[in-house]
Amino acid sequence: MNVSIWLKIIIIMVLATISILIFSGKGNFLIAGYNTLDKEEKDKYNIKTLGKVVGGGLGIITIITALIMLYNAELPSRLSWLNPCGILGTVAVMIILGRTVCKK
Repeated sequence: MNVSIWLKIIIIMVLATISILIFSGKGNFLIAGYNTLDKEEKDKYNIKTLGKVVGGGLGIITIITALIMLYNAELPSRLSWLNPCGILGTVAVMIILGRTVCKK
């Protein structure tokens, strides 16, 4: 097998592992920005819900990244929107849910 194929597999496996860790609640220390908050600000968030939102969003981004790597960045025309709009849309939804649903 080609080295680039192994590199793609490793990247997908790392993203999937981090997603599963955050979604299960064991990797909450990996959520960017949450650990830099002071104690009073951390108490305003439900960490279990925040972990599910961030882990689920990262899982969707992992799937999109895997599809892009599968097609070697030459997606069919009907899926060409997936790279920019899919990832940015997922991040936007994660931010909105993180600031609304995840607050206590």
